[in-house]
Amino acid sequence: MRRDWRQPMLLIVASVIVGTLAWSGHVLLLPVALGFPVLWSLARTRSTATLISVGYFLGASRGLPQGAATFYASDLWPGLLLLVAASSSFVTVHALLWTKDPRSRPFRYVLGAVLMAVPPLGIIGWAHPVTAAGVLFPEWGWWGLTAMTAGLAGLVSRLSSAVTIILGGFWLWSAALWTNPTLPQAWQGVDLELGASLGRDASMQRHRDLIATVRNRAAGDARYIVLPESTLGLWTLTIERLWTRSLEGQDITLLAGAAVVDARGYDNVLIALSAKGGQILYRERMPVPGSMWQPWRALLEESGGARAHFFANPIVTLGTSRAAPLICYEQLIVWPVLQSMLSDPDLIVAVGNGWWTKGTSIVAIQRASTAAWAKLFAKPVVLSFNT
Repeated sequence: MRRDWRQPMLLIVASVIVGTLAWSGHVLLLPVALGFPVLWSLARTRSTATLISVGYFLGASRGLPQGAATFYASDLWPGLLLLVAASSSFVTVHALLWTKDPRSRPFRYVLGAVLMAVPPLGIIGWAHPVTAAGVLFPEWGWWGLTAMTAGLAGLVSRLSSAVTIILGGFWLWSAALWTNPTLPQAWQGVDLELGASLGRDASMQRHRDLIATVRNRAAGDARYIVLPESTLGLWTLTIERLWTRSLEGQDITLLAGAAVVDARGYDNVLIALSAKGGQILYRERMPVPGSMWQPWRALLEESGGARAHFFANPIVTLGTSRAAPLICYEQLIVWPVLQSMLSDPDLIVAVGNGWWTKGTSIVAIQRASTAAWAKLFAKPVVLSFNT
Protein backbone atom coordinates (compact mmCIF):
# COMPACT_ATOMS: atom_id res chain seq x y z
CA MET A 1 0.00 0.00 0.00
CA ARG A 2 2.77 2.40 0.97
CA ARG A 3 4.71 1.60 -2.19
CA ASP A 4 1.60 2.28 -4.32
CA TRP A 5 1.29 5.71 -2.70
CA ARG A 6 4.96 6.63 -2.96
CA GLN A 7 5.45 6.15 -6.72
CA PRO A 8 2.60 8.46 -7.84
CA MET A 9 3.66 11.09 -5.31
CA LEU A 10 7.24 11.10 -6.60
CA LEU A 11 6.01 11.45 -10.18
CA ILE A 12 3.75 14.37 -9.26
CA VAL A 13 6.50 16.18 -7.33
CA ALA A 14 8.89 15.59 -10.22
CA SER A 15 6.37 17.08 -12.67
CA VAL A 16 6.19 20.29 -10.63
CA ILE A 17 9.99 20.50 -10.60
CA VAL A 18 10.15 19.87 -14.36
CA GLY A 19 7.60 22.60 -15.10
CA THR A 20 9.34 25.07 -12.80
CA LEU A 21 12.85 24.50 -14.16
CA ALA A 22 11.90 24.30 -17.84
CA TRP A 23 9.94 27.54 -17.74
CA SER A 24 12.29 29.55 -15.56
CA GLY A 25 13.23 31.96 -18.35
CA HIS A 26 16.58 30.37 -19.24
CA VAL A 27 16.50 29.21 -22.84
CA LEU A 28 18.96 26.36 -22.34
CA LEU A 29 16.68 24.86 -19.67
CA LEU A 30 13.71 24.49 -22.03
CA PRO A 31 14.60 20.83 -22.79
CA VAL A 32 13.82 20.02 -19.15
CA ALA A 33 10.18 20.18 -20.33
CA LEU A 34 10.79 16.87 -22.10
CA GLY A 35 10.64 15.29 -18.68
CA PHE A 36 6.88 15.80 -18.72
CA PRO A 37 6.06 13.18 -21.40
CA VAL A 38 8.36 10.72 -19.63
CA LEU A 39 6.60 11.22 -16.30
CA TRP A 40 3.19 11.08 -18.01
CA SER A 41 4.08 7.73 -19.57
CA LEU A 42 5.25 6.33 -16.23
CA ALA A 43 1.87 6.88 -14.61
CA ARG A 44 0.08 3.63 -13.76
CA THR A 45 -3.40 5.13 -13.57
CA ARG A 46 -5.34 7.88 -15.32
CA SER A 47 -5.71 9.79 -12.06
CA THR A 48 -1.94 9.86 -11.59
CA ALA A 49 -1.46 11.04 -15.20
CA THR A 50 -3.99 13.79 -14.51
CA LEU A 51 -2.15 14.98 -11.40
CA ILE A 52 1.18 14.85 -13.24
CA SER A 53 -0.32 17.12 -15.90
CA VAL A 54 -1.63 19.46 -13.21
CA GLY A 55 1.76 19.58 -11.49
CA TYR A 56 3.67 20.33 -14.68
CA PHE A 57 1.32 23.05 -15.89
CA LEU A 58 1.04 24.75 -12.51
CA GLY A 59 4.81 24.68 -12.10
CA ALA A 60 5.27 26.22 -15.54
CA SER A 61 2.57 28.86 -14.94
CA ARG A 62 3.47 29.74 -11.37
CA GLY A 63 3.97 33.45 -12.18
CA LEU A 64 0.44 33.92 -13.53
CA PRO A 65 -1.38 34.44 -10.20
CA GLN A 66 1.03 37.15 -9.08
CA GLY A 67 1.02 38.78 -12.52
CA ALA A 68 -2.78 38.71 -12.69
CA ALA A 69 -3.02 40.20 -9.20
CA THR A 70 -0.77 43.06 -10.31
CA PHE A 71 -2.72 43.53 -13.55
CA TYR A 72 -6.10 43.67 -11.82
CA ALA A 73 -4.72 45.53 -8.76
CA SER A 74 -6.23 42.90 -6.49
CA ASP A 75 -5.22 39.90 -4.41
CA LEU A 76 -4.02 36.52 -5.65
CA TRP A 77 -7.44 34.88 -5.90
CA PRO A 78 -8.40 36.14 -9.38
CA GLY A 79 -5.01 35.01 -10.65
CA LEU A 80 -5.41 31.60 -9.07
CA LEU A 81 -8.84 31.18 -10.63
CA LEU A 82 -7.43 32.21 -14.01
CA LEU A 83 -4.62 29.70 -13.62
CA VAL A 84 -7.05 26.87 -12.82
CA ALA A 85 -9.20 27.76 -15.82
CA ALA A 86 -6.21 27.98 -18.15
CA SER A 87 -4.85 24.62 -17.03
CA SER A 88 -8.14 22.82 -17.66
CA SER A 89 -7.55 22.21 -21.39
CA PHE A 90 -3.99 20.97 -20.94
CA VAL A 91 -4.93 18.66 -18.09
CA THR A 92 -8.11 17.35 -19.73
CA VAL A 93 -6.35 16.52 -23.01
CA HIS A 94 -3.51 14.63 -21.34
CA ALA A 95 -5.88 12.87 -18.93
CA LEU A 96 -8.20 11.65 -21.66
CA LEU A 97 -5.40 10.55 -23.99
CA TRP A 98 -3.42 8.65 -21.35
CA THR A 99 -3.41 4.89 -21.84
CA LYS A 100 -1.79 1.82 -20.32
CA ASP A 101 -1.15 0.39 -23.78
CA PRO A 102 2.51 1.16 -24.67
CA ARG A 103 1.83 0.54 -28.37
CA SER A 104 -0.74 3.31 -28.75
CA ARG A 105 0.80 5.68 -26.19
CA PRO A 106 3.18 7.49 -28.66
CA PHE A 107 0.35 8.21 -31.08
CA ARG A 108 -1.89 9.46 -28.27
CA TYR A 109 0.79 11.74 -26.83
CA VAL A 110 1.62 13.26 -30.22
CA LEU A 111 -2.10 13.78 -30.84
CA GLY A 112 -2.30 15.65 -27.54
CA ALA A 113 0.75 17.73 -28.46
CA VAL A 114 -0.86 18.71 -31.77
CA LEU A 115 -4.16 19.57 -30.10
CA MET A 116 -2.38 21.86 -27.64
CA ALA A 117 -0.41 23.55 -30.42
CA VAL A 118 -3.25 24.72 -32.68
CA PRO A 119 -6.60 26.45 -32.05
CA PRO A 120 -8.94 26.10 -30.38
CA LEU A 121 -7.10 24.34 -27.53
CA GLY A 122 -3.79 25.90 -28.59
CA ILE A 123 -5.18 29.29 -27.63
CA ILE A 124 -4.08 28.50 -24.06
CA GLY A 125 -1.42 25.98 -25.04
CA TRP A 126 1.59 27.57 -23.41
CA ALA A 127 4.40 25.60 -21.72
CA HIS A 128 4.49 23.31 -24.76
CA PRO A 129 7.52 20.95 -24.68
CA VAL A 130 7.96 21.27 -28.46
CA THR A 131 9.36 24.77 -27.84
CA ALA A 132 12.61 23.04 -26.82
CA ALA A 133 13.21 22.07 -30.47
CA GLY A 134 15.21 25.26 -31.00
CA VAL A 135 17.66 24.29 -28.25
CA LEU A 136 18.09 20.66 -29.30
CA PHE A 137 18.09 21.21 -33.06
CA PRO A 138 19.21 24.79 -33.78
CA GLU A 139 18.94 25.81 -37.44
CA TRP A 140 17.27 22.53 -38.44
CA GLY A 141 14.04 24.34 -39.29
CA TRP A 142 11.08 22.12 -40.12
CA TRP A 143 13.33 19.05 -39.97
CA GLY A 144 14.12 20.02 -36.38
CA LEU A 145 10.43 20.27 -35.59
CA THR A 146 9.92 16.84 -37.14
CA ALA A 147 12.80 15.42 -35.09
CA MET A 148 11.34 16.97 -31.95
CA THR A 149 7.94 15.40 -32.65
CA ALA A 150 9.57 12.01 -33.19
CA GLY A 151 11.51 12.51 -29.97
CA LEU A 152 8.33 13.24 -28.01
CA ALA A 153 6.79 10.05 -29.36
CA GLY A 154 9.92 8.10 -28.46
CA LEU A 155 9.96 9.44 -24.90
CA VAL A 156 6.61 7.79 -24.15
CA SER A 157 7.44 4.52 -25.91
CA ARG A 158 9.32 1.40 -24.84
CA LEU A 159 12.44 3.03 -26.30
CA SER A 160 12.26 5.95 -23.88
CA SER A 161 15.64 5.25 -22.26
CA ALA A 162 17.48 5.21 -25.58
CA VAL A 163 15.61 8.29 -26.83
CA THR A 164 16.39 10.14 -23.59
CA ILE A 165 20.11 9.45 -24.03
CA ILE A 166 20.04 10.59 -27.66
CA LEU A 167 18.15 13.81 -26.90
CA GLY A 168 20.40 14.42 -23.91
CA GLY A 169 23.40 14.21 -26.23
CA PHE A 170 21.87 16.80 -28.57
CA TRP A 171 21.15 19.01 -25.55
CA LEU A 172 24.73 18.88 -24.24
CA TRP A 173 26.17 19.49 -27.71
CA SER A 174 23.88 22.45 -28.29
CA ALA A 175 24.58 23.94 -24.86
CA ALA A 176 28.33 23.72 -25.46
CA LEU A 177 28.07 25.60 -28.76
CA TRP A 178 25.11 27.84 -27.99
CA THR A 179 25.03 31.41 -29.23
CA ASN A 180 22.06 33.75 -28.90
CA PRO A 181 20.07 34.68 -32.01
CA THR A 182 21.59 37.53 -33.97
CA LEU A 183 20.21 41.05 -34.34
CA PRO A 184 19.43 41.81 -37.98
CA GLN A 185 21.52 44.50 -39.62
CA ALA A 186 20.03 48.01 -39.52
CA TRP A 187 17.44 46.95 -36.89
CA GLN A 188 17.37 47.90 -33.22
CA GLY A 189 14.98 47.02 -30.42
CA VAL A 190 14.48 49.42 -27.52
CA ASP A 191 13.60 48.22 -24.02
CA LEU A 192 11.74 50.62 -21.75
CA GLU A 193 11.20 50.68 -17.99
CA LEU A 194 8.08 52.84 -17.74
CA GLY A 195 5.88 50.39 -15.86
CA ALA A 196 2.11 50.63 -16.06
CA SER A 197 2.24 54.19 -17.40
CA LEU A 198 3.27 53.07 -20.89
CA GLY A 199 0.30 53.49 -23.19
CA ARG A 200 -1.75 55.06 -20.40
CA ASP A 201 0.14 58.32 -20.06
CA ALA A 202 -1.04 60.17 -23.18
CA SER A 203 0.59 63.47 -22.27
CA MET A 204 2.58 65.45 -24.81
CA GLN A 205 5.60 65.26 -22.51
CA ARG A 206 5.54 61.45 -22.57
CA HIS A 207 5.51 61.43 -26.38
CA ARG A 208 8.33 63.99 -26.49
CA ASP A 209 10.40 61.79 -24.17
CA LEU A 210 9.78 58.76 -26.40
CA ILE A 211 10.68 60.77 -29.50
CA ALA A 212 13.94 61.80 -27.85
CA THR A 213 14.68 58.14 -27.12
CA VAL A 214 14.11 57.23 -30.77
CA ARG A 215 16.34 60.07 -31.97
CA ASN A 216 19.14 58.90 -29.69
CA ARG A 217 18.93 55.38 -31.10
CA ALA A 218 18.74 56.73 -34.66
CA ALA A 219 22.13 58.39 -34.24
CA GLY A 220 23.82 55.12 -35.26
CA ASP A 221 23.25 53.05 -38.37
CA ALA A 222 19.81 51.72 -37.38
CA ARG A 223 17.16 52.23 -40.04
CA TYR A 224 14.38 50.31 -38.27
CA ILE A 225 13.72 50.96 -34.59
CA VAL A 226 11.26 48.87 -32.58
CA LEU A 227 9.43 50.08 -29.46
CA PRO A 228 7.33 47.87 -27.13
CA GLU A 229 3.68 46.92 -27.23
CA SER A 230 1.30 49.78 -26.28
CA THR A 231 3.98 52.47 -26.62
CA LEU A 232 1.81 54.91 -28.61
CA GLY A 233 -1.34 54.34 -26.58
CA LEU A 234 -4.54 55.04 -28.55
CA TRP A 235 -3.74 55.50 -32.23
CA THR A 236 -5.15 58.80 -33.51
CA LEU A 237 -4.47 61.25 -36.34
CA THR A 238 -3.01 63.67 -33.78
CA ILE A 239 -0.48 61.09 -32.59
CA GLU A 240 0.37 60.21 -36.19
CA ARG A 241 1.04 63.87 -37.10
CA LEU A 242 3.17 64.42 -33.99
CA TRP A 243 5.40 61.45 -34.67
CA THR A 244 5.56 61.98 -38.42
CA ARG A 245 6.80 65.54 -37.96
CA SER A 246 9.35 64.40 -35.39
CA LEU A 247 10.83 61.96 -37.94
CA GLU A 248 11.26 64.56 -40.70
CA GLY A 249 14.77 64.52 -42.08
CA GLN A 250 15.43 61.08 -40.59
CA ASP A 251 15.82 58.03 -42.81
CA ILE A 252 14.31 55.66 -40.26
CA THR A 253 11.14 53.66 -39.81
CA LEU A 254 9.69 53.16 -36.35
CA LEU A 255 7.64 50.14 -35.26
CA ALA A 256 5.64 50.69 -32.10
CA GLY A 257 2.65 49.18 -30.37
CA ALA A 258 -0.70 50.93 -30.14
CA ALA A 259 -4.42 50.30 -29.76
CA VAL A 260 -6.99 51.04 -32.47
CA VAL A 261 -10.40 51.52 -30.85
CA ASP A 262 -13.89 51.52 -32.34
CA ALA A 263 -17.43 51.06 -31.05
CA ARG A 264 -17.14 47.25 -30.90
CA GLY A 265 -13.75 46.89 -29.22
CA TYR A 266 -10.12 47.36 -30.13
CA ASP A 267 -7.20 45.89 -32.02
CA ASN A 268 -3.76 45.51 -30.46
CA VAL A 269 -1.50 46.58 -33.32
CA LEU A 270 1.97 47.46 -34.50
CA ILE A 271 2.27 50.82 -36.25
CA ALA A 272 4.94 51.62 -38.85
CA LEU A 273 5.93 55.28 -38.72
CA SER A 274 8.27 57.33 -40.89
CA ALA A 275 8.53 60.91 -42.11
CA LYS A 276 6.04 59.94 -44.84
CA GLY A 277 3.30 58.96 -42.39
CA GLY A 278 2.02 56.05 -40.36
CA GLN A 279 0.13 52.86 -41.08
CA ILE A 280 -1.22 49.88 -39.21
CA LEU A 281 1.31 47.18 -40.03
CA TYR A 282 0.07 44.26 -37.92
CA ARG A 283 -3.05 43.31 -35.96
CA GLU A 284 -2.44 40.87 -33.12
CA ARG A 285 -3.59 37.36 -33.91
CA MET A 286 -3.96 36.18 -30.32
CA PRO A 287 -4.41 38.70 -27.50
CA VAL A 288 -4.23 37.44 -23.92
CA PRO A 289 -7.40 35.38 -23.25
CA GLY A 290 -9.52 36.77 -20.46
CA SER A 291 -7.81 40.08 -19.78
CA MET A 292 -7.79 41.23 -23.43
CA TRP A 293 -9.64 38.77 -25.67
CA GLN A 294 -13.16 38.30 -24.27
CA PRO A 295 -15.23 36.40 -26.87
CA TRP A 296 -18.21 36.05 -24.55
CA ARG A 297 -18.91 39.78 -24.98
CA ALA A 298 -20.11 39.18 -28.54
CA LEU A 299 -22.45 36.44 -27.36
CA LEU A 300 -23.89 38.83 -24.78
CA GLU A 301 -24.09 41.58 -27.41
CA GLU A 302 -21.66 43.70 -25.41
CA SER A 303 -18.82 45.82 -26.79
CA GLY A 304 -15.26 45.88 -25.56
CA GLY A 305 -12.28 43.57 -25.49
CA ALA A 306 -9.52 42.98 -28.01
CA ARG A 307 -10.22 41.26 -31.31
CA ALA A 308 -8.32 38.12 -32.27
CA HIS A 309 -7.21 37.93 -35.93
CA PHE A 310 -6.31 34.25 -35.60
CA PHE A 311 -4.70 33.50 -38.96
CA ALA A 312 -4.37 36.98 -40.45
CA ASN A 313 -1.16 38.86 -41.35
CA PRO A 314 1.49 36.29 -40.31
CA ILE A 315 4.08 38.27 -42.27
CA VAL A 316 4.58 42.03 -42.68
CA THR A 317 6.84 43.80 -45.16
CA LEU A 318 9.09 46.74 -44.38
CA GLY A 319 11.26 47.89 -47.26
CA THR A 320 12.95 44.77 -48.54
CA SER A 321 12.51 42.84 -45.28
CA ARG A 322 9.72 40.41 -44.44
CA ALA A 323 9.16 40.13 -40.70
CA ALA A 324 7.22 37.72 -38.47
CA PRO A 325 5.62 39.87 -35.75
CA LEU A 326 4.80 38.42 -32.32
CA ILE A 327 3.09 40.56 -29.70
CA CYS A 328 3.34 39.50 -26.05
CA TYR A 329 1.16 36.41 -25.52
CA GLU A 330 1.86 35.14 -29.06
CA GLN A 331 5.41 34.39 -27.91
CA LEU A 332 4.17 31.85 -25.35
CA ILE A 333 2.08 29.66 -27.65
CA VAL A 334 3.01 27.59 -30.68
CA TRP A 335 0.84 28.24 -33.70
CA PRO A 336 1.48 31.97 -34.38
CA VAL A 337 5.21 31.48 -34.89
CA LEU A 338 4.77 28.31 -36.92
CA GLN A 339 2.18 30.02 -39.12
CA SER A 340 4.64 32.85 -39.73
CA MET A 341 7.50 30.46 -40.46
CA LEU A 342 5.48 28.85 -43.26
CA SER A 343 6.12 32.05 -45.22
CA ASP A 344 9.89 31.97 -44.50
CA PRO A 345 10.34 35.52 -43.12
CA ASP A 346 13.69 37.28 -42.94
CA LEU A 347 13.45 38.01 -39.22
CA ILE A 348 11.25 37.86 -36.11
CA VAL A 349 10.05 41.01 -34.35
CA ALA A 350 8.85 40.33 -30.79
CA VAL A 351 7.41 43.05 -28.56
CA GLY A 352 5.70 43.07 -25.20
CA ASN A 353 4.46 45.23 -22.36
CA GLY A 354 5.29 43.21 -19.27
CA TRP A 355 4.95 45.77 -16.48
CA TRP A 356 2.39 43.54 -14.76
CA THR A 357 4.85 40.60 -14.61
CA LYS A 358 7.25 42.32 -12.21
CA GLY A 359 8.60 39.80 -9.72
CA THR A 360 7.86 36.86 -12.02
CA SER A 361 9.76 35.14 -14.84
CA ILE A 362 7.07 35.71 -17.48
CA VAL A 363 9.00 38.21 -19.63
CA ALA A 364 12.12 36.05 -19.36
CA ILE A 365 10.05 33.07 -20.56
CA GLN A 366 8.77 35.14 -23.49
CA ARG A 367 12.32 36.04 -24.44
CA ALA A 368 13.52 32.44 -24.06
CA SER A 369 10.65 31.03 -26.16
CA THR A 370 11.25 33.57 -28.92
CA ALA A 371 14.98 32.85 -28.88
CA ALA A 372 14.32 29.12 -29.17
CA TRP A 373 12.06 29.52 -32.20
CA ALA A 374 14.50 31.95 -33.80
CA LYS A 375 17.34 29.46 -33.36
CA LEU A 376 15.28 26.57 -34.73
CA PHE A 377 14.55 28.43 -37.96
CA ALA A 378 17.88 30.33 -38.07
CA LYS A 379 16.17 33.73 -38.01
CA PRO A 380 17.58 36.94 -36.52
CA VAL A 381 15.31 38.47 -33.92
CA VAL A 382 14.50 41.96 -32.64
CA LEU A 383 13.17 42.16 -29.06
CA SER A 384 11.52 45.15 -27.39
CA PHE A 385 9.85 45.00 -23.96
CA ASN A 386 8.56 47.41 -21.37
CA THR A 387 8.87 46.45 -17.71
